Amino acid sequence: MSSARQSFPLSIDTAQNSGVVCEGWVLKKRRKKMQGFARRYFVLDQSGSLSYSIDPKRPIRDQIFLPHAALSTAVGRKDIHVDSSNATFHIKCLTADDFNTWLTAIRQFVLPEGRRSLAGKTTPRLSQSQFNRSGSIAEDIGTTISELEAAFTALQSESTHEKSHPSLKSKSEKDKHHHHPKDVFNMFKKSHQVNEDGTLPKSNLDSSSNIRFQQINTALASLKSQHAALLKSLAHDVTAPPTARGSPLPPTTEEKEEEPLSTSRFNTALSRRSNLAISMSSLSDSAHNEWFDAEEDLGEEFFLDVPTPDEERELIVPQSETSSFNQTESSVEEEPSPPPAHDTDLSVNARQVVRRTRLPSGPIGDEGSLFAILKNNVGKDLSTIAFPVSFNEPLTLLQRTAEELEYYNLLHQATETKDPTQRLCFVAAFAVSGYAHTRYRTGRKGFNPMLAETFEDVRMKFLAEKVSHNPVIIAYHAEGKGWELNATSAGKTKFWGKSLEIIPLGTTRLKIGNDEYEWNKPSSFMRNLMMGTKYLEHCGKMTIDNTTTGATCVLDFKQSGYWGASNEVSGMVLSPSRDVSARIEGKWDEQIAQALDSSYLHVLWRITPFPKESPQYYGFTGFGMTLNEITSDLEGRLPPTDSRFRPDVRALEHGDDDEAEAQKTRVEELQRDRRRRGADRAPRWFKQDGEEWTYVGGYWEARARGWKDTPVEPLW
Repeated sequence: MSSARQSFPLSIDTAQNSGVVCEGWVLKKRRKKMQGFARRYFVLDQSGSLSYSIDPKRPIRDQIFLPHAALSTAVGRKDIHVDSSNATFHIKCLTADDFNTWLTAIRQFVLPEGRRSLAGKTTPRLSQSQFNRSGSIAEDIGTTISELEAAFTALQSESTHEKSHPSLKSKSEKDKHHHHPKDVFNMFKKSHQVNEDGTLPKSNLDSSSNIRFQQINTALASLKSQHAALLKSLAHDVTAPPTARGSPLPPTTEEKEEEPLSTSRFNTALSRRSNLAISMSSLSDSAHNEWFDAEEDLGEEFFLDVPTPDEERELIVPQSETSSFNQTESSVEEEPSPPPAHDTDLSVNARQVVRRTRLPSGPIGDEGSLFAILKNNVGKDLSTIAFPVSFNEPLTLLQRTAEELEYYNLLHQATETKDPTQRLCFVAAFAVSGYAHTRYRTGRKGFNPMLAETFEDVRMKFLAEKVSHNPVIIAYHAEGKGWELNATSAGKTKFWGKSLEIIPLGTTRLKIGNDEYEWNKPSSFMRNLMMGTKYLEHCGKMTIDNTTTGATCVLDFKQSGYWGASNEVSGMVLSPSRDVSARIEGKWDEQIAQALDSSYLHVLWRITPFPKESPQYYGFTGFGMTLNEITSDLEGRLPPTDSRFRPDVRALEHGDDDEAEAQKTRVEELQRDRRRRGADRAPRWFKQDGEEWTYVGGYWEARARGWKDTPVEPLW
């Protein structure tokens, strides 16, 4: 230890260099994974710039401007973490003196109002619940209190002995100097000067007392900081902090009850296949929820800008990496943002509605043998084949298209981003997030809507309508502040003997400001239909074109190998000049991130945890479970063509298969009868434009008038 300290000298000689506040050798975590810490020479100048180099004579490798940075430390450790928008330094000091010196110097430039507390925003892949963070801070405070009490007791005891037994204290001090010349805390200094009466010189006693008081002051300052952080965390102990990757659903009653235990509605990105794994937490927190396999979590942790479990709770991410899950802010340091301009009282009320967290009933009995039906239809389009209701789930295809927009808050993030590359990355994350709800959806299909059947969701002003019966075509439209989405959904399904292929048709068009984007979806495959565990995977290329600027994002949905990882997505953003401006990687059922370099990722989106009982309720997400619910804000306001009024879907949702089968037959016969009479319904809210369908408008206005001057005839 002695030689180590001598090889890492610390210099604070402002007389020799008036522009330098602090400089010296410390350990810095390497940028690349699995390479640990390296000896680096750091310099902090009077402008607040913290830079480092391999040695004092070599050029600067990187630097951080401290007034714009966030500082975090861990009680009982000699680590300093400095995070800014362009770099993150993880510094480790070898001695307590070095740590205190560097921390004092850095704190001069990190303004109190600019510092992020331990209970502030979460790291890109942590996103722990407010209760977990509060518990961690409480433990830190407990440790600090213990240190403070110990230092105070030692000081009090030292003072008492000095007054009552000065000779004995002198002898004790001398013994300590002889037996412990290099105390690890540097609390005692070697001295060979002794007064004639055997006591230590007064200067030495004063020095010892000063050290004690300094320790108490340091611990007290740390305690005050932690206490303030705890108060901020507890102020938000029910509502979760926003995250750009979470669903914008309000917190459910079930989630609120379970949060103090370990759940987190916005989570790390390494989700797993366990049916019991529903809620998520930090990658490195020991109280993980079961969504992930711990072994894989540890392997991926080195790709984060989160070096160790203790440090994860304290690292800070820029505000641009967070967004809303329940439309609340994560830190009291920031003023709440005003509501989006497009929000009406309708959408505001919708976000405040308490929604259900489970369906009235799960599936009654097995869906039957899909292979028995498919084996006689190899190579055929399955949209022409009639399936019994036991193969359905209690949602229509219109409602399933709404599931693709669960993470519409990513589009809000895209509108707020001015950088065209970053905006395209958010659009790509949104396009991939539309597959997240399909993780457990391998055994059943949605109900085929009737022609002119509609479905709305006021949370993102979503409207879908079936515009063609043969082939089945669904058109939908959604909008928000600064963005508007139009899409046509169609497709074919074919059975190839062991797998079922779903071939999507139609184009998605998105407008954000002056930028217009469009993309098509890759094919999906349902595997292991004959034997084994069925699973769903999406394979192929997805190209997102910015038709305004010519920029492109090419995403590759990779086919799973026998031994390799599954559900992987990778891609790149190409500038109009076809240069690679960004790289994207992740999994469609876990998260999507932008690769900043070989070691660091900027998480754009991560999946919201499934409800705990999702596998028992058709594998629905929390968002999916709300789609067929008629909440108080919808009563008396829906048109009679809305999917929520389908009697067969409602019967299946309540577990009455026989009634669902009878109602399904009745509803389909009504449509056949209209077709025979030449009275089939025509699309009302969308018009055909070439091969695509576009929204003509008027739906929300007619709804606001209570459908008085726009009569809508029922379909069943």
